[in-house]
Amino acid sequence: MRDAPSVLHLDLDAFFASVEQLADPALRGRPVVVGGLGNRGVVAAASYEARRFGIHSAMPMARARRACPDAVFVSPRFDAYSDASKQVMAVLRDVTPLVEPISLDEAFLDVAGAARSLGTGPEIGEVLRKRIHAETGLTASVGAATTKLLAKLASDLAKPDGMLVVEPGTELDFLHPLPVTRLWGVGPATRKRLDRFGVVSVGDLAKLPEATLVRELGASAGAHLHALAWNRDDRGVEPDRVTKSIGHEETFARDRTDLAGLERDALRMADAVASRLRGASKTARTVQIKIRYGDFRTITRSRTLATPTDLAIEIGETARDLLRALDLGEGIRLLGVSVQQLEEGVGVQGRLAFDDGSLATTFEASDDRRALEDAVDTVRERFGTDAVGTAAFLDRGRLLPGRRASLWGPDDPDSSDHDADRTSHDKEAR
Repeated sequence: MRDAPSVLHLDLDAFFASVEQLADPALRGRPVVVGGLGNRGVVAAASYEARRFGIHSAMPMARARRACPDAVFVSPRFDAYSDASKQVMAVLRDVTPLVEPISLDEAFLDVAGAARSLGTGPEIGEVLRKRIHAETGLTASVGAATTKLLAKLASDLAKPDGMLVVEPGTELDFLHPLPVTRLWGVGPATRKRLDRFGVVSVGDLAKLPEATLVRELGASAGAHLHALAWNRDDRGVEPDRVTKSIGHEETFARDRTDLAGLERDALRMADAVASRLRGASKTARTVQIKIRYGDFRTITRSRTLATPTDLAIEIGETARDLLRALDLGEGIRLLGVSVQQLEEGVGVQGRLAFDDGSLATTFEASDDRRALEDAVDTVRERFGTDAVGTAAFLDRGRLLPGRRASLWGPDDPDSSDHDADRTSHDKEAR
């Protein structure tokens, strides 16, 4: 336990919607809803003006439209959000190298080492909030505490555009009155089990013997929640969290059975994933596809490659083969492509043309192919991600959108619950 509130959690307020309002002054002060605009779209973010109507993330877009017909509904622009996130993270790293990004719009910081030159944790938090607003126009809420658990809870309670400090010695006074659902790991199923014991607050949970929680929830979950209820959280800020996978997935407006079209989408997603791999200077050994049927049944299939790769053609060809082997049934609502077993990107040896005769073993996986994909990366970096692509991604003469891929870290789910129509997913909650 630290003797000063030097762990900060910084969370940008209504991030996606705020970026849209900054980009278009006409949207400022108006209810703005970002998400999939199709029949199955869901809300990815809502401005605070929209939240007054009860609109929140993960809400079906159709319900949001009924709640506030006069709101402005826009599709996500992940490149713009990524650019804004990079600006904010640069501000944070200017204060301390101990920055652990959790998503595009939030991060933990350990500022103990900066106290002598920059002041206390709360003072540094206020400096960061002011700098972020001055340099990006965005507002941020900050929690300062002695543990990551309390810093995160504090920033949630400080929203919007505020700061909350949990002083040393007051941790349990702050934590125990909170609803038990505020704790990581207490979802609907766990909450239902805890209801049997009359648990409403974190304090109620803390009063239960650990053995009772272990018996009811299992050894890992029971011990974990008992520790959190007493603020036993020894996790440090990890600036170099290991990325476990890179993936891209989309929810479609209608259930689909068109294999040819789905193969094209798989290739497009593989292109996004490969580009992101190269941008992170990584290669991958395993390619996985994920499909979700209309009844929400979800399956995955994967294949491990003989050698690691960062080439779209190899990832795409593998994903397409995996897709072809699946029964599409009455239709699928979601398709995803991801890569796993990531390694640092060293020179990848392309396969020779006579290895197995597949497309990826000729020009496509040769040094020429690598040079081509590197050149495409350069063009996209300068002119935008949709500036250039292969003919497989054309739709009525235009490149299909949605090339953004996401990095999933060790504590992140395999996919987001915030499925948006023809978009990939990122956390954007408050």
